[in-house]
Amino acid sequence: MSIRPVKWLVKSQPTLEGAGVRLRRAFGFGETGNFDPFLLLDDFRGDRPADYEAGFPWHPHRGIETITYVLAGTVDHGDSLGNKGTIGSGDVQWMTAGSGIIHQEMPHGNDRGQMHGFQLWANLPASLKMTHPRYQDVKAQDIPVAVEDDGTSVRVICGSFWGKNGPVDDVAAEPQYLDVFVPPGRRRSLPVATTRNAFAYVFEGSGTFANASEPQPVRTDVIGGTEGYFADNRSLLVFDSGDEVTVQAGEQGIRFLLVSGRPLHEPVAWRGPIVMNTDAELRQAFEEYRNGTFLKHA
Repeated sequence: MSIRPVKWLVKSQPTLEGAGVRLRRAFGFGETGNFDPFLLLDDFRGDRPADYEAGFPWHPHRGIETITYVLAGTVDHGDSLGNKGTIGSGDVQWMTAGSGIIHQEMPHGNDRGQMHGFQLWANLPASLKMTHPRYQDVKAQDIPVAVEDDGTSVRVICGSFWGKNGPVDDVAAEPQYLDVFVPPGRRRSLPVATTRNAFAYVFEGSGTFANASEPQPVRTDVIGGTEGYFADNRSLLVFDSGDEVTVQAGEQGIRFLLVSGRPLHEPVAWRGPIVMNTDAELRQAFEEYRNGTFLKHA
């Protein structure tokens, strides 16, 4: 087995989105090659309703999939196809925008005013850009959890891991989307296929991710004699090639998203909520949105 070296570590940045939602953006609207097939990851959390309740009113998407994972609070959603519902704590909504959809997402805090969730955007290949829109709504109790003897637990949202199969299927990029917890002081190696791009996003606790090379990290610690990257809350780690990610949990343990996917290796033409392959396709999409012909499937 070969440890995936860490290319870099950065902190997610404060960003204002929607009608005034304060969130943290881990990556997005920049260079896409290192994250292919993923485009964006937002971390929206807070305990002040004024920071999130304005929400994300009606807006279009085309050419991508949006994955919403809620940890606290709820998100009400509705769309131009007539779908509507609420995503609660631990739930996931995997929306394939395909040829085009107009929807809204309105977050609400729990009884203590807390709201926490993530939204990940995954690109669609050219052959599926204009596919029929669809939803895969997954309740918390339907997401399997793999648990090891040392207390390490992994919620398998999509893909296969440690003998568990996630409930989200038939996704173009064949992603693996995991919610990982490693208990205090424990060291864990997690397999990741060498054919995939991969990143981790830490949202609770801290730990050190082993490194197989000699990087110039934000901070180095020693992990089993190998230099590594120390990562805590709101840290994004982007990995190079290899077939496993190894982490040493800190005093309070560590919890992070571990996401990987098969790269598409296709050109990206991107503006706002619409992602196509060429500028001409992008211009056409916005023109159709303006003239009322954006929606292709009822």
